[in-house]
Amino acid sequence: MNTLTLHGHALDHDVTGSAGPTLLLLSGWCQDHRLFDPLVPLLADAHRVIRADWRGHGADRSAVADFGYAEQAEDLVALLDALGVDRVVPVSTSHGGWAALELADRLGSARVPRVAVIDWLQLEAPDAFLADLRAGQDPELWAVGRQRLFDTWLDGADCPPVAEHLSRDMGSFGFEMWARSCRVIEAAYARWGSPLARMAALGEQRPILHLYSQPAEDAYHLAQLSFSAERPWYRAQWLGGRTHFPTLESPTALAWHLAEFVR
Repeated sequence: MNTLTLHGHALDHDVTGSAGPTLLLLSGWCQDHRLFDPLVPLLADAHRVIRADWRGHGADRSAVADFGYAEQAEDLVALLDALGVDRVVPVSTSHGGWAALELADRLGSARVPRVAVIDWLQLEAPDAFLADLRAGQDPELWAVGRQRLFDTWLDGADCPPVAEHLSRDMGSFGFEMWARSCRVIEAAYARWGSPLARMAALGEQRPILHLYSQPAEDAYHLAQLSFSAERPWYRAQWLGGRTHFPTLESPTALAWHLAEFVR
């Protein structure tokens, strides 16, 4: 990974491939670029692929001042400018989507013509999820709340890459970053209601693709179909996996849908 200092913070990133459209791969909170290890080789032949770690999420895990998705978007704008990227398709996972949509709003549809989001809870946050977010902000309960989320995201699947990601990667972040992530995510749902509502509020509409495996419930599928019927710029594609991490569980299918969407 390369490192640039942007807005006073180290931002780790790498660039793979050189031909075709530029994709910006963005993890969720308390994750890093390793989430995309299986995906990059599948995309790099036909795309320029950039991976970027959020501030405080790269090799340097020193404590950082508080930040949220607005600051994450500011960092991304600075990174794209520094790399000379004129046109980009953000591909965000989970709650990295809040920053991806903020980036799209700030740069406009000419520079960000499309957005792909991966396994991001599209509807209003369920009570159980909000309870886990609030537990994650409590120094006495955060590890319990985190484990409940880990169990939900793995869903009992026999998927070693996902199990390793949870224990090795996400499990390496401590209370400070975990509490920040829970606070920012809870506040985003309180402000916007849902990611679908945030998408509808974009200053300029553009194609948005949601690729997901969780939750695999008819009501969830149908809610997205209903939203898409009224807003044809939105499309959702269920991948049929078990876990919350299609980049690790279903990278081939994910790469195919992303390439088709960008093409």
